[in-house]
Amino acid sequence: MAGRIREDDIAEVREKARIDDVVSGYVTLRKAGGGSLKGLCPFHDEKSPSFHVTPSRGFFHCFGCQEGGDVIAFLMKIDGLTFGETVERLAEKYGVQLRREDGDGPSERPRGPARGRLIEANKIAQEFYAAQLESVDATAARGFLTERGFDQDAATTFGLGFAPRNGEALLRHLRARGLSDEESVAAGLVAMGRSAYDRFRGRLLWPIRDASGDTIGFGARRIFDDDKIEAKYLNTSETAIYKKSQVLYGIDLARRDMARSSQAVVVEGYTDVMACHLSGVPTAVATCGTAFGDDHARVLRRFLHDHEEFRGEVIFTFDGDAAGQAAALKAFNGDQNFVSQTYVAIEPDGLDPCDLRIKKGDAAVRELVAKRQPLYRFVLTNVASKYDLDRADGRIDALREAAGLVSSIRDKSKVDAFAREIAGMIGVEVDDARSEVRRAAARASRPAADRRGGDRRPTQPDAAPDQAAPQRPAVPSLRDPRFAIERETLKIVIQHPASVGRVINGVGPDDFSHPTYRGVWEAIAGAGGPAAGVEDQGWSTKVRSSVTDPAVSSAISELGVEPVLTPDAPTPTYVAMHVYRLQELTTMRRIAELKSRLQRTNPVEHAAAYNKMFGELVALEQHRRNLRDQQMRSQ
Repeated sequence: MAGRIREDDIAEVREKARIDDVVSGYVTLRKAGGGSLKGLCPFHDEKSPSFHVTPSRGFFHCFGCQEGGDVIAFLMKIDGLTFGETVERLAEKYGVQLRREDGDGPSERPRGPARGRLIEANKIAQEFYAAQLESVDATAARGFLTERGFDQDAATTFGLGFAPRNGEALLRHLRARGLSDEESVAAGLVAMGRSAYDRFRGRLLWPIRDASGDTIGFGARRIFDDDKIEAKYLNTSETAIYKKSQVLYGIDLARRDMARSSQAVVVEGYTDVMACHLSGVPTAVATCGTAFGDDHARVLRRFLHDHEEFRGEVIFTFDGDAAGQAAALKAFNGDQNFVSQTYVAIEPDGLDPCDLRIKKGDAAVRELVAKRQPLYRFVLTNVASKYDLDRADGRIDALREAAGLVSSIRDKSKVDAFAREIAGMIGVEVDDARSEVRRAAARASRPAADRRGGDRRPTQPDAAPDQAAPQRPAVPSLRDPRFAIERETLKIVIQHPASVGRVINGVGPDDFSHPTYRGVWEAIAGAGGPAAGVEDQGWSTKVRSSVTDPAVSSAISELGVEPVLTPDAPTPTYVAMHVYRLQELTTMRRIAELKSRLQRTNPVEHAAAYNKMFGELVALEQHRRNLRDQQMRSQ
């Protein structure tokens, strides 16, 4: 069995795989000052960016959810990979030859093919299908594209292909390229019946790629009338690398324009994405065989840089029919996922972007997007249109339904504006609309039993107050001002070990009163101390890799990305000032403890012990004065 990957190879992977380069494949990053970058955290939902990346130290840290680490930790977390799989993936991408140590220890590879093999299988399949699109058998597929205004260049740009009608053509090709049947099945390319066979047969294919451009699945459209599968579209089933609730077709092509323009256009199909991009709307994406959901919104927000300080816009295109209106209502219910303003773009004749481009040209597609209207206005207009507003009871019913929609919005700053819109559309007083919204919100917030008119009895406490389990004292915040010197000293040590010099030699674990900071120092000492990091760029990563306490691990990544409180690299004076102050605070704590013991000691009954403690107190006071003098001289 293969042994562990050699440490020097892992270090080379960390060095060559720049963390800002890797993270940018998942998150739009912007400059945050001090050599740091920031963006919306991909690991939790947030409105303001608290996710920081510091390329010079190879660290990331989110000050919101406390996730942090190096480039390997980032990929392990975001793609659900093991350590070994992550190293292998980065090594392949950045051209590092991995060597393994001899050993018979257990392999950390999970059951089933590695992610890299699934990516490779889909890559080979995409190349195979693209070549098949030029074959005689694909005449009908090429005709389908031509009818919709897509030429060979468009097919090449989007990587389109054709799956031969022969049920084993791709299977044989994958076998010839060294892929096992298990890997082909796990990649979603081959299915198993009485024997293995191609999942896609006789269909036009769109490769579905992740944000970094790797093909992870396919969307397949029926071309032939005798296709035994009735569904017009057939997509890759869920695999280890393809999750339809998190995939957006076209994100690989759109992400950079999204970041530049802070705009995303959500369309309904693959051909609509193509039509938009070819018409000059390069921010278009589409879901893959599923409705737009919360996970899709989170993906978009990361690339839009969607937060309170930098608002963009998300534009949905829907058909004007009942299905389109239902989709718009669903999108409106998810409107609170975005800080950006949400819009809807609907062509008056009910044409989708692809058909619009065919009939009216590229300019019409651009105009469709330009004439967008706020999503909430579209939804409320549809509600109002369902009722006879010339009748008093019709107005009342319309007001109640519209108010119910508005009351569900979490962003209460929008509610008053929506109430005004309702009043204008329905023809009621603004105060009446506001009152109905408040009543709807109150109804929604009442417990279910109250809304049904049921009997709600008070719940019994689980235990009497005196039987409550004792609570552990809360660990103080790392940002408590009491620990500011500890925090800044550790930031200097982690980020600038070469600047520390000998002045740090007198520091030990007892100089850190916060338990987490003490754990950080112990990890630093365990990695050889600051001197070990002078010539080792990956030293701070080694410090973190030896830690088992999640709080300490998170603190190390946090201290590694937060700027030191000096505009330039720490000078010897700056370092000395903090180290001496840190030691002075330790001495002051010892003085306080000794004074407390002296107060509790009878100087007559325990004269020897009292005199010894008094002598120690005098020595500590002198040591404190010396440290204070050293601080003054260092300033």
